[in-house]
Amino acid sequence: MTVKRVSVVLALILLATLTATAATIPAGTTITIRTGSTLDSGKVASGATFDGTLVNDVKNGNTVVARRGDSVQGKVVTAKDSGRLHKPGVLRLALVSVNGIPVSTNSRTFQGKSHTKGNAVKIGGGTAAGALIGGLAGGGKGALIGAGAGAAAGTGVAYATGKEQAVVPAETTLTFTTR
Repeated sequence: MTVKRVSVVLALILLATLTATAATIPAGTTITIRTGSTLDSGKVASGATFDGTLVNDVKNGNTVVARRGDSVQGKVVTAKDSGRLHKPGVLRLALVSVNGIPVSTNSRTFQGKSHTKGNAVKIGGGTAAGALIGGLAGGGKGALIGAGAGAAAGTGVAYATGKEQAVVPAETTLTFTTR
């Protein structure tokens, strides 16, 4: 090989090395995204992927490696469906790539509303209504029987309407930090 060819090969190797270095995202980088679709703990499974877009440019030093509006891909680390009377739904999300560059980030966890207050209102309301109707119809003994029937009806309503999924709506802004 001539000196000129060796110089060209070395220049290409140096250029490839610099390009590969610039196309990484260092640990500690904050990445803010906007989700592309709604994520619901009752409809997605652990391991599923989701898409989004960057809200801000991402840099490695002074070099921009991903621009605002570029695509990001995330992973549903955990998805747990809500129980009917307890255990609200849970979603745990993390990013896996930004503009095609693999990343490892912290995860964000979302939980559905607690069942406690809603169940107490439904069951307590059923109990009170049953006691009132039973008391009017049959006195003290009727109130006791009505309260039991009302509590059962309230529990049935709580069971039928009780799912409290974790939901991240489309276009939600989320921030992650690379590791």
